[in-house]
Amino acid sequence: MPESTVLVCGNLFNGLGDTLLGPAEILIEHDAIAAIGPSVGRPRNARVIDLSDRTVSPGFIDTHVHLFLDGMNLKLQILQSSAFKALHGLHLARSYMRYGFTTLRDLGTFDPEWPGLDLRNAINAGVLQGPRLIVAPHMISASGGHADMQAAFPCRCHRGLSKTADSPEQIRELVRSQQAHGADWIKAMNTGGYMSFGDDPARVTWFEDEMHAVTETARQLGIPVAVHTGAAEGCKQALRAGVRSLEHCYLIDDEGIAMAESSGAFLVPTMQLTREDKDMLQAGELPPQAVWKFARDMEEIETAQRRMTASRANIAFGTDCGMFPFSHGVLEFQAMVAAGMSAARALRSATSVAADLLQRPDLGVLEVGRQADIVAMPGDPTTDISVTTQVDFVMRGGRVFRNREFDLLA
Repeated sequence: MPESTVLVCGNLFNGLGDTLLGPAEILIEHDAIAAIGPSVGRPRNARVIDLSDRTVSPGFIDTHVHLFLDGMNLKLQILQSSAFKALHGLHLARSYMRYGFTTLRDLGTFDPEWPGLDLRNAINAGVLQGPRLIVAPHMISASGGHADMQAAFPCRCHRGLSKTADSPEQIRELVRSQQAHGADWIKAMNTGGYMSFGDDPARVTWFEDEMHAVTETARQLGIPVAVHTGAAEGCKQALRAGVRSLEHCYLIDDEGIAMAESSGAFLVPTMQLTREDKDMLQAGELPPQAVWKFARDMEEIETAQRRMTASRANIAFGTDCGMFPFSHGVLEFQAMVAAGMSAARALRSATSVAADLLQRPDLGVLEVGRQADIVAMPGDPTTDISVTTQVDFVMRGGRVFRNREFDLLA
């Protein structure tokens, strides 16, 4: 890889504004942005890449994926080995990177081992090439909650697949175990979900002291907490406990949104997931355990999503890919806009806002000193969000993985 690269950009979205900034050049030294301006000169031996007919943006960040979880085949996935999950997860991560996603937050799997951490560490060490991974290794819930697989496969559920706890003491032990193995985040679940067996997303599954045990333990260990939550009361319980991000927020109400606005917590509404589930419900393809729950809640979920986009809350881009195909993840931009979000806000949700959620000031914005995670696409995504599906240039840490001339991710 050459030490210096100059990108000649036809238009620039820097990750912060509402409009494009016009033509610009970006100088990249090693893995970081060294200069941005009308002209950045031509350092000796610099590679020059012509993107003068493209809009250039920070690399996209998806803050909610499951690289090691097959939501449509949960029982089969339980039987697969940790090694298979890690290898298949690498394939999915690289395939998703083709769409412009240079950073992924993986929010857990059902596995007795730690495939997410193993893959993250291999990529960080340069042993493997792929997107930057930020990992919550497992999902923690109450017994009978969204992370409890005993109803799916009773003969295997006690082999470490489910991470369940039913008291503050047990919760602290699980959170400490995640941290001890190198978790970046803690993923907890305080309501049921749709694809799991025997639980209900409209029901809160932890008591107040149990939810607080998650956040207090994680805070003491210096790890942020993401909470899968559905019921309006579950959203408010998580916010009272001080979580950093609420995932899905299926049934959040006005009071919960006001609490999120006041606290600065991030909402990750996973709107394309709802579209996918709605299509499967109408086609008669939704798994049986999800049908009665999703059919009951579908309209209220869509109403809650419109509440969120009409608010001033911090909304970050997250898809829940793994529960549906990664090839559909980029459609989250369009789902957000269809729910009432401006195209520019949707773009920020996957760049600067997502970086803020992840507490990564080196990502999400095109400015000097930040990591050179950069993508390009035709057209103007601030006026036509659908052009986000046409990314054809992907750089991660100063290395080009995809261009019109080659594709190392194919």
